[in-house]
Amino acid sequence: MFKNGTLLITGGTGSFGNAVMRRFLDIDIKEIRIFSRDEKKQDEMRKHYKNDKLKFYIGDVRDLASVKNAMHGVDYIFHAAALKQVPSCEFFPLEAVKTNVLGTENVLTAAIENAVKKVICLSTDKAAYPINAMGISKAMMEKVFVAKSKTVDPQRTLICGTRYGNVMASRGSVIPLFIDQIKNGLPLTVTDPNMTRFLMSLEEAVELVVFAFQNAEAGDIMVQKAPASTVGDLAIALTELFNVDNEVKIIGTRHGEKLYETLLTKEEHVVSEDLGGFYRVPADKRDLNYDKYFIEGNQSLSYESEYNSHNTKRLNIEQIKDKLLLLDYVREELKGWNKA
Repeated sequence: MFKNGTLLITGGTGSFGNAVMRRFLDIDIKEIRIFSRDEKKQDEMRKHYKNDKLKFYIGDVRDLASVKNAMHGVDYIFHAAALKQVPSCEFFPLEAVKTNVLGTENVLTAAIENAVKKVICLSTDKAAYPINAMGISKAMMEKVFVAKSKTVDPQRTLICGTRYGNVMASRGSVIPLFIDQIKNGLPLTVTDPNMTRFLMSLEEAVELVVFAFQNAEAGDIMVQKAPASTVGDLAIALTELFNVDNEVKIIGTRHGEKLYETLLTKEEHVVSEDLGGFYRVPADKRDLNYDKYFIEGNQSLSYESEYNSHNTKRLNIEQIKDKLLLLDYVREELKGWNKA
């Protein structure tokens, strides 16, 4: 699929952008463009990889001109640029809108103008039944790309998206926080031990994007099934791996947090297609003939359930430890800890 093609990754210096880049760097791809506003991280990537396939573009998805500048000759796009931190988006909701919503509109506008073959927009479980500014902005991003997918011939530019849960050990997430607290002899600060979260590795998130590239139709949202754990069990699993007895301190649910996350709403579950390890949520193909909204219903909504981190497969502590040990980050931290 990617042979002799050019791939653009927006937000390419982030955790996900790096993982996607590594996944495709060694295949027969012509060029990978890293688009971001962080010149320091771009310079670090340039020096680390020293690969002629990598091209770096400074710009911001908020600025349509800078997006267009990076788009000429691009065949495929992974749109990963976003504001992702729940607390910062709560304090600066309009900044989340500018990046997550308007930035996505800019990327899609430029992609259509340049006849990019496929665009994958990355979303999050927080977009389903959103209660915080980050989730709301991501939910609007999904609405933008689904609506935009209807305005262009998919044979020319196919626009679709993915939605995934917590990426384990990504920047700003709870696993690096717990490990830092362990190493410094501090209590592990748990919001609510019964709070559940999906557990997905960075590599699994990348494979979801690859699956979407191979199987998604215009306007689809592709979702990968994932196990979950309680935050309390995750903290215990890490203390056992590091062989410490740090206190687990319950601090209470933070502003903008849910007890559990949802990957498929009830309304989406009704219309979704089960593809084994994945769900495909097709775009709503109705037009602006409003009569259809009032005279056509769906009885399935009365008994369908959502797909969330409370009702998915729940990992026990040993299973959580096994999954943690698959992460390079955790293995490196353990190696350093055991040496010390």
